[in-house]
Amino acid sequence: MIHVNETQVSWLGALDMGRKACKMADMTHLRNHPFLTAPLAHAFAHRGGAQEVEENTLPAFAHAVGLGYTHVELDVHATRDGQVVVHHDPDLMRLCGDPRQIADLDWAELRVIRTLGGAGIPLLETVLQDFPGLFVTIETKSRAVVGPLCALIKRMGVLERICIGAFDPACTRAACADLGPELLYSPAHAQVGRLWARGWGLPCALADFAVVQVPVAWKGITIITPRFIRAAHAAGVAVQVWTVDDEAEMHRLLDMGVDGLMTDRPTLLREVLRQRGAWPSQA
Repeated sequence: MIHVNETQVSWLGALDMGRKACKMADMTHLRNHPFLTAPLAHAFAHRGGAQEVEENTLPAFAHAVGLGYTHVELDVHATRDGQVVVHHDPDLMRLCGDPRQIADLDWAELRVIRTLGGAGIPLLETVLQDFPGLFVTIETKSRAVVGPLCALIKRMGVLERICIGAFDPACTRAACADLGPELLYSPAHAQVGRLWARGWGLPCALADFAVVQVPVAWKGITIITPRFIRAAHAAGVAVQVWTVDDEAEMHRLLDMGVDGLMTDRPTLLREVLRQRGAWPSQA
Protein backbone atom coordinates (compact mmCIF):
# COMPACT_ATOMS: atom_id res chain seq x y z
CA MET A 1 0.00 0.00 0.00
CA ILE A 2 1.22 3.50 -0.86
CA HIS A 3 1.12 5.95 2.02
CA VAL A 4 1.15 9.58 0.84
CA ASN A 5 0.36 12.37 3.29
CA GLU A 6 -1.97 15.31 2.63
CA THR A 7 0.87 17.72 1.87
CA GLN A 8 2.31 15.32 -0.69
CA VAL A 9 -1.07 14.80 -2.36
CA SER A 10 -1.57 18.55 -2.65
CA TRP A 11 1.97 18.99 -3.99
CA LEU A 12 1.56 16.30 -6.62
CA GLY A 13 -1.81 17.65 -7.68
CA ALA A 14 -0.41 21.12 -8.17
CA LEU A 15 2.55 19.81 -10.12
CA ASP A 16 0.33 17.73 -12.39
CA MET A 17 -1.96 20.56 -13.46
CA GLY A 18 -1.55 21.42 -17.11
CA ARG A 19 0.96 18.64 -17.73
CA LYS A 20 -1.23 16.14 -19.58
CA ALA A 21 0.56 16.79 -22.83
CA CYS A 22 3.94 15.59 -21.52
CA LYS A 23 5.33 12.86 -23.73
CA MET A 24 6.98 9.72 -22.45
CA ALA A 25 10.72 10.12 -22.01
CA ASP A 26 13.17 8.90 -24.63
CA MET A 27 16.59 9.86 -23.26
CA THR A 28 18.65 7.34 -25.24
CA HIS A 29 20.48 10.06 -27.16
CA LEU A 30 21.50 11.79 -23.91
CA ARG A 31 22.52 8.87 -21.68
CA ASN A 32 26.06 8.94 -23.08
CA HIS A 33 26.33 12.71 -22.97
CA PRO A 34 29.93 13.77 -22.20
CA PHE A 35 28.71 15.85 -19.26
CA LEU A 36 27.35 12.70 -17.60
CA THR A 37 30.06 10.23 -18.60
CA ALA A 38 33.22 12.21 -17.79
CA PRO A 39 35.29 10.53 -15.03
CA LEU A 40 34.45 13.15 -12.40
CA ALA A 41 30.81 13.74 -13.30
CA HIS A 42 29.90 12.80 -9.73
CA ALA A 43 31.73 15.79 -8.16
CA PHE A 44 30.65 19.42 -8.60
CA ALA A 45 32.07 22.56 -7.05
CA HIS A 46 28.91 24.56 -6.31
CA ARG A 47 29.45 28.15 -7.44
CA GLY A 48 33.08 27.11 -7.67
CA GLY A 49 33.21 26.20 -3.96
CA ALA A 50 31.42 28.97 -2.09
CA GLN A 51 32.73 28.11 1.39
CA GLU A 52 36.35 28.08 0.24
CA VAL A 53 36.62 30.97 -2.23
CA GLU A 54 34.31 33.85 -3.13
CA GLU A 55 31.49 32.25 -5.06
CA ASN A 56 31.02 32.54 -8.82
CA THR A 57 34.37 34.25 -9.38
CA LEU A 58 37.32 33.31 -11.56
CA PRO A 59 39.42 32.56 -8.42
CA ALA A 60 36.70 30.13 -7.28
CA PHE A 61 36.67 28.24 -10.58
CA ALA A 62 40.47 28.23 -10.68
CA HIS A 63 40.48 26.79 -7.15
CA ALA A 64 38.08 24.01 -8.16
CA VAL A 65 40.09 23.16 -11.26
CA GLY A 66 43.26 23.21 -9.19
CA LEU A 67 41.73 20.58 -6.90
CA GLY A 68 41.07 18.43 -9.95
CA TYR A 69 37.41 19.16 -10.53
CA THR A 70 36.06 18.87 -14.06
CA HIS A 71 32.52 20.02 -13.18
CA VAL A 72 31.26 23.22 -11.56
CA GLU A 73 27.89 24.83 -10.99
CA LEU A 74 27.30 28.53 -11.53
CA ASP A 75 24.49 31.08 -11.96
CA VAL A 76 23.91 33.58 -14.74
CA HIS A 77 22.12 36.88 -15.24
CA ALA A 78 21.93 39.21 -18.24
CA THR A 79 23.15 42.79 -18.13
CA ARG A 80 21.05 45.57 -19.61
CA ASP A 81 22.98 45.27 -22.88
CA GLY A 82 22.61 41.49 -23.07
CA GLN A 83 25.91 40.19 -21.72
CA VAL A 84 25.78 36.91 -19.78
CA VAL A 85 27.49 37.33 -16.42
CA VAL A 86 28.15 34.86 -13.62
CA HIS A 87 26.42 35.89 -10.40
CA HIS A 88 23.78 34.38 -8.14
CA ASP A 89 21.74 37.29 -6.81
CA PRO A 90 19.83 39.76 -9.00
CA ASP A 91 21.62 42.60 -7.21
CA LEU A 92 25.20 43.19 -6.09
CA MET A 93 24.59 43.88 -2.40
CA ARG A 94 25.63 40.61 -0.76
CA LEU A 95 28.95 40.14 -2.56
CA CYS A 96 29.86 43.69 -3.52
CA GLY A 97 28.04 45.97 -1.09
CA ASP A 98 26.35 47.64 -4.08
CA PRO A 99 22.54 47.71 -4.12
CA ARG A 100 22.14 48.02 -7.88
CA GLN A 101 20.48 45.35 -10.00
CA ILE A 102 22.54 43.56 -12.66
CA ALA A 103 19.70 43.98 -15.15
CA ASP A 104 19.96 47.77 -14.75
CA LEU A 105 23.67 47.90 -15.62
CA ASP A 106 25.56 47.67 -18.90
CA TRP A 107 28.63 45.46 -19.00
CA ALA A 108 30.87 48.53 -19.19
CA GLU A 109 29.54 49.57 -15.76
CA LEU A 110 29.56 46.10 -14.26
CA ARG A 111 33.05 45.12 -15.34
CA VAL A 112 34.72 47.66 -13.02
CA ILE A 113 32.80 46.57 -9.91
CA ARG A 114 34.64 44.34 -7.43
CA THR A 115 33.47 41.94 -4.79
CA LEU A 116 34.29 42.57 -1.15
CA GLY A 117 37.27 40.25 -1.64
CA GLY A 118 38.50 42.12 -4.70
CA ALA A 119 37.37 39.80 -7.50
CA GLY A 120 35.53 40.88 -10.62
CA ILE A 121 32.18 39.56 -11.80
CA PRO A 122 33.07 37.39 -14.79
CA LEU A 123 31.43 36.94 -18.12
CA LEU A 124 30.33 33.36 -18.71
CA GLU A 125 32.28 33.52 -21.95
CA THR A 126 35.46 34.20 -19.99
CA VAL A 127 34.87 31.20 -17.71
CA LEU A 128 34.33 28.90 -20.69
CA GLN A 129 37.42 30.28 -22.46
CA ASP A 130 39.73 30.27 -19.45
CA PHE A 131 38.82 26.71 -18.45
CA PRO A 132 38.38 24.89 -21.77
CA GLY A 133 38.02 21.42 -20.24
CA LEU A 134 35.41 22.45 -17.69
CA PHE A 135 31.84 21.10 -17.68
CA VAL A 136 29.38 23.67 -16.38
CA THR A 137 25.93 23.39 -14.84
CA ILE A 138 24.29 26.74 -15.52
CA GLU A 139 21.35 27.94 -13.48
CA THR A 140 19.46 30.59 -15.39
CA LYS A 141 18.26 33.16 -12.88
CA SER A 142 15.87 35.06 -15.17
CA ARG A 143 14.01 34.63 -18.43
CA ALA A 144 15.91 37.58 -19.85
CA VAL A 145 19.20 35.68 -19.80
CA VAL A 146 18.02 32.64 -21.78
CA GLY A 147 18.27 34.17 -25.26
CA PRO A 148 21.76 35.63 -24.81
CA LEU A 149 22.90 32.42 -23.09
CA CYS A 150 21.73 30.20 -25.95
CA ALA A 151 23.33 32.52 -28.50
CA LEU A 152 26.61 32.35 -26.57
CA ILE A 153 26.53 28.54 -26.35
CA LYS A 154 25.94 28.25 -30.09
CA ARG A 155 28.59 30.83 -30.97
CA MET A 156 31.22 29.12 -28.80
CA GLY A 157 30.22 25.58 -29.78
CA VAL A 158 30.16 24.37 -26.16
CA LEU A 159 26.84 22.51 -26.00
CA GLU A 160 28.53 19.26 -24.91
CA ARG A 161 30.03 21.03 -21.88
CA ILE A 162 26.74 22.46 -20.65
CA CYS A 163 23.79 21.45 -18.49
CA ILE A 164 21.06 24.05 -17.97
CA GLY A 165 18.69 24.24 -15.03
CA ALA A 166 16.18 26.73 -13.63
CA PHE A 167 13.47 27.01 -11.01
CA ASP A 168 11.32 28.63 -13.71
CA PRO A 169 10.33 25.94 -16.25
CA ALA A 170 9.83 28.63 -18.88
CA CYS A 171 13.61 29.09 -18.92
CA THR A 172 14.40 25.46 -19.70
CA ARG A 173 11.56 25.25 -22.22
CA ALA A 174 12.96 28.25 -24.06
CA ALA A 175 16.50 26.85 -23.94
CA CYS A 176 15.34 23.48 -25.29
CA ALA A 177 13.44 25.17 -28.10
CA ASP A 178 16.51 27.22 -29.03
CA LEU A 179 19.28 24.63 -28.61
CA GLY A 180 17.42 21.49 -29.65
CA PRO A 181 17.24 17.90 -28.40
CA GLU A 182 20.96 17.59 -27.73
CA LEU A 183 20.73 20.04 -24.84
CA LEU A 184 21.24 18.41 -21.46
CA TYR A 185 18.96 20.06 -18.93
CA SER A 186 17.60 19.51 -15.44
CA PRO A 187 13.83 20.02 -15.21
CA ALA A 188 11.92 22.10 -12.68
CA HIS A 189 9.47 21.05 -9.98
CA ALA A 190 6.72 19.47 -12.08
CA GLN A 191 8.90 16.85 -13.74
CA VAL A 192 10.75 16.13 -10.50
CA GLY A 193 7.35 15.61 -8.89
CA ARG A 194 6.37 13.17 -11.62
CA LEU A 195 9.60 11.27 -11.17
CA TRP A 196 9.04 11.18 -7.40
CA ALA A 197 5.52 9.82 -7.97
CA ARG A 198 6.87 7.12 -10.27
CA GLY A 199 8.91 5.93 -7.30
CA TRP A 200 5.57 5.19 -5.62
CA GLY A 201 4.35 3.26 -8.63
CA LEU A 202 2.25 6.00 -10.21
CA PRO A 203 2.42 5.84 -14.05
CA CYS A 204 3.38 9.46 -14.66
CA ALA A 205 4.76 10.37 -18.08
CA LEU A 206 8.07 12.19 -18.19
CA ALA A 207 9.44 14.79 -20.53
CA ASP A 208 12.72 14.25 -22.37
CA PHE A 209 15.46 14.78 -19.76
CA ALA A 210 18.42 12.68 -18.64
CA VAL A 211 19.41 14.26 -15.32
CA VAL A 212 17.75 15.78 -12.28
CA GLN A 213 19.66 18.17 -10.04
CA VAL A 214 17.71 18.36 -6.79
CA PRO A 215 18.07 19.01 -3.06
CA VAL A 216 17.74 16.23 -0.49
CA ALA A 217 14.38 17.69 0.59
CA TRP A 218 12.08 20.45 -0.59
CA LYS A 219 9.47 22.21 1.57
CA GLY A 220 9.28 19.37 4.05
CA ILE A 221 9.17 16.58 1.47
CA THR A 222 12.16 14.25 1.26
CA ILE A 223 13.10 13.86 -2.38
CA ILE A 224 16.27 11.77 -2.26
CA THR A 225 15.30 8.27 -1.16
CA PRO A 226 16.24 4.82 -2.48
CA ARG A 227 12.77 4.72 -4.06
CA PHE A 228 13.37 7.99 -5.95
CA ILE A 229 16.81 6.89 -7.10
CA ARG A 230 15.48 3.54 -8.35
CA ALA A 231 12.71 5.27 -10.28
CA ALA A 232 15.16 7.74 -11.82
CA HIS A 233 17.62 5.06 -12.85
CA ALA A 234 14.83 2.91 -14.28
CA ALA A 235 13.92 5.89 -16.48
CA GLY A 236 17.54 6.46 -17.49
CA VAL A 237 17.84 9.63 -15.40
CA ALA A 238 20.95 10.51 -13.41
CA VAL A 239 20.45 11.98 -9.92
CA GLN A 240 22.73 14.83 -8.82
CA VAL A 241 22.16 16.41 -5.40
CA TRP A 242 22.75 19.94 -4.11
CA THR A 243 24.11 21.42 -1.88
CA VAL A 244 25.87 18.85 0.31
CA ASP A 245 28.52 20.18 2.70
CA ASP A 246 28.54 17.61 5.51
CA GLU A 247 30.93 14.65 5.35
CA ALA A 248 28.53 12.11 6.85
CA GLU A 249 25.77 13.25 4.49
CA MET A 250 28.10 12.88 1.51
CA HIS A 251 28.80 9.26 2.46
CA ARG A 252 25.12 8.56 3.12
CA LEU A 253 24.00 9.84 -0.26
CA LEU A 254 26.80 8.11 -2.13
CA ASP A 255 25.94 4.86 -0.34
CA MET A 256 22.34 5.36 -1.42
CA GLY A 257 23.44 5.48 -5.05
CA VAL A 258 23.20 9.10 -6.17
CA ASP A 259 25.14 9.91 -9.32
CA GLY A 260 26.63 13.23 -8.25
CA LEU A 261 27.05 15.72 -5.40
CA MET A 262 27.31 19.49 -5.55
CA THR A 263 29.16 21.07 -2.68
CA ASP A 264 30.39 24.41 -1.39
CA ARG A 265 33.30 22.46 0.17
CA PRO A 266 35.10 20.89 -2.79
CA THR A 267 38.20 20.05 -0.77
CA LEU A 268 36.07 17.96 1.60
CA LEU A 269 34.18 16.19 -1.18
CA ARG A 270 37.45 15.32 -2.89
CA GLU A 271 38.71 13.77 0.37
CA VAL A 272 35.48 11.79 0.78
CA LEU A 273 35.76 10.46 -2.75
CA ARG A 274 39.42 9.61 -2.18
CA GLN A 275 38.44 7.62 0.90
CA ARG A 276 36.00 5.70 -1.28
CA GLY A 277 38.51 5.15 -4.10
CA ALA A 278 36.35 7.25 -6.38
CA TRP A 279 38.75 10.05 -7.26
CA PRO A 280 40.52 9.52 -10.62
CA SER A 281 43.99 9.18 -9.13
CA GLN A 282 42.76 6.15 -7.18
CA ALA A 283 40.07 4.78 -9.50
